[in-house]
Amino acid sequence: MNFSHGAVYSNDGRTRFRVWAPHSDEVWLVAENDRWERPLGAEANGYFSATFDDCPPGFLYRYRLDEGAPLPDPASFCQPDGVHGPSMVVDHHFSWQCEKRHDEVSLGNLKDALIYELHVGTFTREGTLEAAAEKLPILADLGITAVELLPLSAFPGDRNWGYDGVFPYAVPACYGTFATFRRFVERAHDLDLSVILDVVYNHLGPEGNYFSRFGPYYSERFKTPWGAALNFDGPHCDPVCDFFIENALFWLRECRVDGLRLDAIDEIVDTSAKPFLESLAEQVYELSRETGHPHVLIGESNANDPRFIIPRERGGIGLDAVWIDDFHHALHAYFTGEREGYYADFGSLRHVKKTLRKGTFAPGGYRTYRKRNYGRDFGAAHQEQLVVYTQNHDQTGNRPKGERLHHLIGVDRAIQAAALTILSPYTPMLFMGEEYAADQPFLFFTNHGDPTMIKGMRKGRNKELREFGWREKAPDPQDPETRESCILDFADREQGVHAQVFAAYRSLMHLRRQAREMRLLDHDRMTVTADEQGHWLRIEYRRQRKWLGVVVNTGEKPLGLGDILEGEAGEAIWAFSEERFHGNWRETTAAAHATIVFASL
Repeated sequence: MNFSHGAVYSNDGRTRFRVWAPHSDEVWLVAENDRWERPLGAEANGYFSATFDDCPPGFLYRYRLDEGAPLPDPASFCQPDGVHGPSMVVDHHFSWQCEKRHDEVSLGNLKDALIYELHVGTFTREGTLEAAAEKLPILADLGITAVELLPLSAFPGDRNWGYDGVFPYAVPACYGTFATFRRFVERAHDLDLSVILDVVYNHLGPEGNYFSRFGPYYSERFKTPWGAALNFDGPHCDPVCDFFIENALFWLRECRVDGLRLDAIDEIVDTSAKPFLESLAEQVYELSRETGHPHVLIGESNANDPRFIIPRERGGIGLDAVWIDDFHHALHAYFTGEREGYYADFGSLRHVKKTLRKGTFAPGGYRTYRKRNYGRDFGAAHQEQLVVYTQNHDQTGNRPKGERLHHLIGVDRAIQAAALTILSPYTPMLFMGEEYAADQPFLFFTNHGDPTMIKGMRKGRNKELREFGWREKAPDPQDPETRESCILDFADREQGVHAQVFAAYRSLMHLRRQAREMRLLDHDRMTVTADEQGHWLRIEYRRQRKWLGVVVNTGEKPLGLGDILEGEAGEAIWAFSEERFHGNWRETTAAAHATIVFASL
């Protein structure tokens, strides 16, 4: 393993320690329990390093900067005793058994991707990577092609979403080890599933964060909604950029992850001529070229800014794809009737229709919620570069009670939203449990140990909810029962309405694969029509004699389909809220809130 930071154990039994501490005159390696201290040698640009032959895997250590108290390693690969404890040397040598990863399992250009977002801690009762790996065959059978994990950066306590991580290189001990994570990746690849890892490069969590003690990791000019911004463009920024780019390469190269989802990239403030994100994209491209295996970078951004996915050679950042919140907002506001916060600019079938056509709504137009013109048209962007969803961890978990979409509008209407998403020309993503209408909510939860931190977190959380317009009280994030109530029960998918929803999702995903193979789900072949009174909406695709259409009856009464389909040929091959059937569309009536799929494939 060839990295500039951290404790790297090599084949010859020696461990090299290297840390960036530009404001320190001396740096000492401190063995746990103060058994001994040894100096690290100074290098150029504020680095210190040394190599020892008696610090094997399992060795616990900290760094002492000048005369200060010993601190854990910012590039720690393991924190066995929590974020305030010592760091541990890890042996990263791993015997990979699955060889599919290099020649068969690939996200490629995302055209065939069906992404499934999951949180390891609530995906199973055990809340571990090992237990999550056991469920992967269910997702493969469903038709998922890529599993996206919420962040694995070590965080305080044993329950957290992962966005409060303070050790970007360390798997949370409550989830497992690097060996169990690699086995998770290997099991996924064995099932032809790609793995995407969520990483956070816009901020670091507050508790257990010792970065500022080591050097100017933070900007003195910018803030984020979560505190100080990372220093990607100020004095001493180069080592900071290197630290996080190497972190990305570590997950991709050493753990064989296929792609990264970059959290809230619109909150990364960087005025450099060559921004951090562009350098990251360049380095990942070089890794892909070196290994022959394409790696994908997906940015989360609500800025509606196409520059993130414009190729570097054309002056863009060069990411492969970006999340599109407008798609979610348009469907959610229409189906739920909610108009608070950012839903204020959505709500009609017209919004849904336009967003289905363009991926975003009113690019560059005025947004009431933001009180300014907002976004740009994505224009020539490839359709698969836009990742769309009706549910995700944020949109569900940032509600006071963590309700899923079917909790708000019922199963029938949630299936309508799912059909419009899965059979859209964009790259669809599901949120864990959505595929069988899980009873469990997904709530915000933490396990901080610092009383001051806990008080500030609760206050900030309540403030956020009030600003959005919610007045109801949310469960206490610190209460263990809050996390406990979110744990999925996969046995539910085999019974009652859950089994019906699971079958519906499987059918929709099978149809998407069929249509993709026929090159039918193409944005240029798509038409979207809707009833002016808001009773129904239809999307359809045509290529030569192939045809696929979806009709959703959004009204409260049964709806005859003859007028909607205007004499088109084709069979009604699937419906939700009615019996499964094959039949001529002329004889078909859609029940209230029914979803009907028509095709000639």
